[in-house]
Amino acid sequence: MNFEQQNKERYTLVKVLVEKLDASVSPELKAIFLLLNKNTENNIILDFSKAKYCDSSGLSAILIGNRLCKDSGGILVLAGLQPNVKKLIEISQLDKVLAISNKVEDAVARI
Repeated sequence: MNFEQQNKERYTLVKVLVEKLDASVSPELKAIFLLLNKNTENNIILDFSKAKYCDSSGLSAILIGNRLCKDSGGILVLAGLQPNVKKLIEISQLDKVLAISNKVEDAVARI
């Protein structure tokens, strides 16, 4: 199990349970986003506190989730980014596109 889902009243919390969000696990994250979107759950917090690495396929999955949430009037918030992942997002200039919070609690306040 690479991810854990918790459905809350106003949002769904998706926790990344692996250290590497790469090509071997990112299809599962995309599937989670698609399923949540199909169930009209459009406010998602993605808890990255355990993930220390993310590659381009991981970023692609995040961008798909972001687009699905925005297109349905919701928001995807990334929380608990580790330094390497945060650096990758900043280098890719995705910090201007994605909603990012330091902690899950801060992300909840944005929804």
